[in-house]
Amino acid sequence: MEVTKLEGKQFQAMVAIGANRLNKNAEFVNSLNVFPVPDGDTGTNMNLSMTSGAKAVNSSTSESIGELAEALSKGLLMGARGNSGVILSQLFRGFSKAIVGKETLTASEFAAAFTNGVETAYKAVMKPVEGTILTVARESAKAGERKAKDTTDVIEVMEAVVRGAKKSLAKTPDLLPVLKEVGVVDSGGQGLLFIYEGFLEVLSGNVVEEDYHQPNQKEMTEMVNAEHHRSVSNHIATEEIKFGYCTEIMVKIGEGETVDSEFDYDTFRNHLNSIGDSLLVVADDEIIKVHVHTERPGEVMNYGQKFGSLMKIKVDNMRLQHETILEHEKETPAAPAKKIPYGIIAIAAGEGVQNLFKSLGAHYIISGGQTMNPSTEDILKAVAAVNAEKVIILPNNKNIFMAADQAAEVSETPVVVVPSKTISQGMTAMLAFNEMNDLATNKEEMTNELENVVSGQVTVAVRDTAIDGVSISKDDYMGIIEGKIKIAKPSREEVTVETLRQMISEDSEIVTIILGEDAELAEAENIAAAIEADFEDVEVEIHEGNQPVYPYILSVE
Repeated sequence: MEVTKLEGKQFQAMVAIGANRLNKNAEFVNSLNVFPVPDGDTGTNMNLSMTSGAKAVNSSTSESIGELAEALSKGLLMGARGNSGVILSQLFRGFSKAIVGKETLTASEFAAAFTNGVETAYKAVMKPVEGTILTVARESAKAGERKAKDTTDVIEVMEAVVRGAKKSLAKTPDLLPVLKEVGVVDSGGQGLLFIYEGFLEVLSGNVVEEDYHQPNQKEMTEMVNAEHHRSVSNHIATEEIKFGYCTEIMVKIGEGETVDSEFDYDTFRNHLNSIGDSLLVVADDEIIKVHVHTERPGEVMNYGQKFGSLMKIKVDNMRLQHETILEHEKETPAAPAKKIPYGIIAIAAGEGVQNLFKSLGAHYIISGGQTMNPSTEDILKAVAAVNAEKVIILPNNKNIFMAADQAAEVSETPVVVVPSKTISQGMTAMLAFNEMNDLATNKEEMTNELENVVSGQVTVAVRDTAIDGVSISKDDYMGIIEGKIKIAKPSREEVTVETLRQMISEDSEIVTIILGEDAELAEAENIAAAIEADFEDVEVEIHEGNQPVYPYILSVE
């Protein structure tokens, strides 16, 4: 088998299978997190980002590979979450730019597109680090370029890209010492390899039947299921939902007694589009998979049976889901009718933490943080909702920096990002905000304020390991100071006290303890008493944060 010209439909299938392969292995990618903390989210972020791109490609009716790549790029841009997701979006942004206007691709053009993607991604990262997804992307693209010099077969180029990615991934521990120390390869690079392997499966014809589908809400995380249905129903009354049933079916083409029509993709898709919205249809010679929001789920099923037997059926009543959301969640505040001079957006998880930011003057809170990185689109929606002449974003997590920067770059509203790495830094930065200052001055002064706080967290270890000279056992509590694990012991109270002792200096005045959803007030009071006994000049404040992952968030000023 040889492919000398890569066509749009093949590329569409490659993206779908690449996304699905990553989807199936997202938890494995998460498990490669260097720190043994319950917040590994590289796989989740890359999966959600790639799913967004794949949906955009599947929704396109074009057969031009250049237009499909552009759809992928735009979908990835808006859905990008976490630094790994943003880098992935930049890789395919560059890929897309290299093939603008192309109906098909030759082997050499295909290889060159990968290389252009790498160049674009490197430019997007302020301080590229070797031994990461960037290295894997670069070395795999080089392998593809070398192969393209002596072949016209697109398959052989993709094989070379996959081999190059595997070889580069295996070497990442030699380039990044922390990977070798904990015995893992780079998680982002592994995620990219899964995507590329999916591409190769399609080109080589090795896709198994059950793998051929567009990643949809059924395969996505529970969090994204909620986001998906909220996106349909947020900001409107329940009775205003036009298509109330999220309907999914899978059809075995040509099988069963109800078949009376020959399947034609365009005819099938156009009919379903006439009775619903949010339509996704993926099909090959044997299987049709459908996701649609409709008022008549029975008609969708009956129509599917005209072409084959129903293998799977799923129907959700989105009106009921919407009512539940309204009962249990705070609705997004409506944008003010008149623009306000400044809008401050903070990203934080936990009702208590969010309320602390509001009390400090934040105008809008995006619910998220560790394990729940908001997408570029989420941040842009917040910018629009706050309805301000100029906007300041506090990411409060270094893994959100790139998505925030990307949102600032494409926003029509002037936006700056204050690079707060932690909740503690974000709250300290709020104290330096001055509405009389211009945007640049506020960014500078708020950023300078980040140096005046020491940040710490306490969380539980999810595996045995050793890092930075600290021996860690599964289920130990770990004290983390400025991103480095400093102590690990079975006792949470003991670890928290010792972590604070290491954070406090002779100039320290205020210690803040923010209680997570798993923390106990009595324990926090014991910790405060121990610190005040050891440090007479230090005042300890305790606040309810309700944040996940970290029983205690600590700060010292």
